[in-house]
Amino acid sequence: MSDDSADDRDVLLPRENFALFGHDEAEQALLASYQSTRIPHAWLIGGPPGIGKATLAYRLARFVLAHPDPKAPQVQNATSLAVDEDNLVARRIAAQAQGDLLVLERTINEQTGKLYTVIRVDDVRRSVGFFGSTAGEGGWRIAIVDAVDDLQREGANALLKVLEEPPARTLLLLLSHAPGRELPTIRSRCRRLLLRPLADDDVARAVAHAARRSADESDVKQAVGAAGGSVGRALRFLDEKALALRQRVLDLFAQLPNPDPRALHALGDALGGSEPQTLAAFMDLVNGWLSAQLDRGEASRKLDVAQAWEKVNRAARDVETYNLERKPLVFAVFGLLAQAARA
Repeated sequence: MSDDSADDRDVLLPRENFALFGHDEAEQALLASYQSTRIPHAWLIGGPPGIGKATLAYRLARFVLAHPDPKAPQVQNATSLAVDEDNLVARRIAAQAQGDLLVLERTINEQTGKLYTVIRVDDVRRSVGFFGSTAGEGGWRIAIVDAVDDLQREGANALLKVLEEPPARTLLLLLSHAPGRELPTIRSRCRRLLLRPLADDDVARAVAHAARRSADESDVKQAVGAAGGSVGRALRFLDEKALALRQRVLDLFAQLPNPDPRALHALGDALGGSEPQTLAAFMDLVNGWLSAQLDRGEASRKLDVAQAWEKVNRAARDVETYNLERKPLVFAVFGLLAQAARA
């Protein structure tokens, strides 16, 4: 599941969220492309975690499936991708019952009750059959991959087969937290749409809309200020422990490439326990730092950062899968970040 889909007990999931904040330009680009009747079959929607990539993807899927004829007056006269919440397609998508929409994401391992650490290749291969089947009433088939960062090489290659020979009236919406590290063969077959971190006002409005529990105004303000333009991060930072963890990690980022070993020990102790949300918050910050490094520097440095990304997230997946100690992960992660910082 993506950064954009936080705990469904506390917030709206992207498929349920009908509001989009701060991405008007990206929305207008998608709308204009559809209105032109020549919309590209594949889009790589990139940007930092938690800024609304999945919300935008569902918004486009909802609009296309609700209005399958791009020449129709409802499409040509539209000023946004908004669809009424009572629309039949919208209700089906919210209930995960829309047959012409396939969502590829990490799923629950029935044996452990936890999310798989990657999108399984077998699930990706389902997309081949999905796009080869007969579409429903509107004639469109749409797949959202949330996110391609969670694909292993074998899964990425399976997806590439669909990208190379897409059937007519298909849309693939690939979400990526770091589009610069995706396979060149995937990037070259997609129209890129990069989203930027939101302004604090937009984050605050999005948090107020998405949160199902009211929060103290001062807590919201502090969380928004610490979120770096990410709605998902702001929602997590409504918890004081998450804010304290953030400060520890930021202090260590500032010390790179020579972080204080005592501070690393303290962070490892703070990450102790089995709460998955604590590890997720830590990795969100780490991936945010790596994503920022990918946006700057020479090509050789970007390669070093991309390799660090792969190693860091593989180590985190092993910790999550095998319930390993987290302090060694902290030292391993910051060792790789130090190498990337020196590159």
